[in-house]
Amino acid sequence: MKNITLLAFTLLIILLLTAACGQEKLPAESKVLDWKERVVDVNEALPLLSGSSYLSVYSAVYLHSENDFKELSSTVSIRNINKKDAIYINKIEYFNTQGKLVKSFIKNSIYVQPMETVEIVIELSDTEGGTGANFVFDWSIKPNSNEPLFEAVMISAVGNKGFGFVTHGKKIN
Repeated sequence: MKNITLLAFTLLIILLLTAACGQEKLPAESKVLDWKERVVDVNEALPLLSGSSYLSVYSAVYLHSENDFKELSSTVSIRNINKKDAIYINKIEYFNTQGKLVKSFIKNSIYVQPMETVEIVIELSDTEGGTGANFVFDWSIKPNSNEPLFEAVMISAVGNKGFGFVTHGKKIN
């Protein structure tokens, strides 16, 4: 009888722990952006400075050999680090390891509010970018404003061990 009670108690604990490990829901304001809601007409007459930034991301990484790799999910953050001015993102292009365009994320310029972050998620199952995937962002800012900050967080798990790393954007010509 003690063995049955112990087994039932153990199963109950496992069930409770499994339920507690379920995915938490993000608050509504943290959900991935609908780009169409952010379209803005960036008037050429406005005194804006333009630039481009490069951001490396990884859809997969090699573990022990070139035949042993692990898929990663990526969260790409576009951060406006200005307290007063919006920034404008004019183009977002995603390239694979071979440098071929995989996807253009926007057709029109979008705005990012002061101190706001908007995100792109590359799902674990999306390996089209490969081990050398990257983004190029074209952007515009008002004079004397800070340039946008671009970051990517990549995560995955092997067995019971998780791993992750971060990359930072670099301004390019």
